[in-house]
Amino acid sequence: MRVELFDFDLPEENIALRPANPRDSARFLVVRPDADLVLANHRVSELADFLEPGDALVFNDTKVIPAQLEGIRHREGAGGQQVSATLHMRSEPDVWKAFAKPGKRIKIGDRIEFGHSAETCQLGSLMATVEEKGEGGEVTLRFDLSGTALDEAIMSVGHIPLPPYIAAKRAEDAKDRQDYQTIYAREDGAVAAPTAGLHFTPDLFAKLDAAGIERHFVTLHVGAGTFLPMKVDDTVDHKMHQEIGYVSAETAAKLNAVKARGGRIICVGTTSLRLIESAAVDGGTIEPWSGPTGIFITPGYRFKAVDMLMTNFHLPKSTLFMLVSAFCGLETMQDAYAHAIKTGYRFYSYGDSSLLFRKD
Repeated sequence: MRVELFDFDLPEENIALRPANPRDSARFLVVRPDADLVLANHRVSELADFLEPGDALVFNDTKVIPAQLEGIRHREGAGGQQVSATLHMRSEPDVWKAFAKPGKRIKIGDRIEFGHSAETCQLGSLMATVEEKGEGGEVTLRFDLSGTALDEAIMSVGHIPLPPYIAAKRAEDAKDRQDYQTIYAREDGAVAAPTAGLHFTPDLFAKLDAAGIERHFVTLHVGAGTFLPMKVDDTVDHKMHQEIGYVSAETAAKLNAVKARGGRIICVGTTSLRLIESAAVDGGTIEPWSGPTGIFITPGYRFKAVDMLMTNFHLPKSTLFMLVSAFCGLETMQDAYAHAIKTGYRFYSYGDSSLLFRKD
């Protein structure tokens, strides 16, 4: 499909720079493609009103790490140069794939000393060697530290990698370390938050429990590739960056039981949906999953297991807007986004939310 089909104009004032407070007070657009009332305005705190006892919410429990690193490149015969690296996928205890700037000047064999920036003095010593160099500024870094020691060093010198559309307008601050994390995050490894989950509070969990709604957790470590713009004219030419995910045998069995008794699976966020659809086979059975997924969902995709999707509002011409268009229909989502923009919904990571019913 032509990428331009997924374009739309978004005013700057619709981009959220801070989350709603409390989190579940965010606006909530309910989209029912096969209903008489297609669009309805609500609040996230009302989520339980649209679910039924025995339904199951699927959350991504990945935890955002401070994966934005600033450093100095060292090379024999050349002076130090400022380097910025955003980690996006771990492949070994001491190896991360990252997007580096300025990517064109980095070479295999370069040594990078992280803990430096243009504004700060050295914060610590975290050394890495460039082992591979790919396209679009992607590099493979092998660190001198490994495992837990490397994790602790990254926590010490790294910064939360705010999405570009927020970082371009303000600097990351201490509040982001709390705001850009779900209340149920527990598995370290994400570069970006599963943002639909940012809306949940203990009070909302209590309402869902009282309504008989199940909660289940999967893990997909969201990578920096989620921020990258599409650089092709046709979706068939786009290659997704892979992300590491896990669906336990216990969780798969419980979700299959939900489907068997007539309950619905509601994914909280596109990350949970992509992982569940990666783990599902034809016929809708969800199997245990462990490993990378690069699933790319566009209109025409036949969903195997997911019945509803809770998600924020996405970038024009993004893979995520393509995904929601596949879920509800392109025309429906074009109308929904036009309504959201006109009525002042807040977009992107810190923005408002929506509940999408799948178009059959």
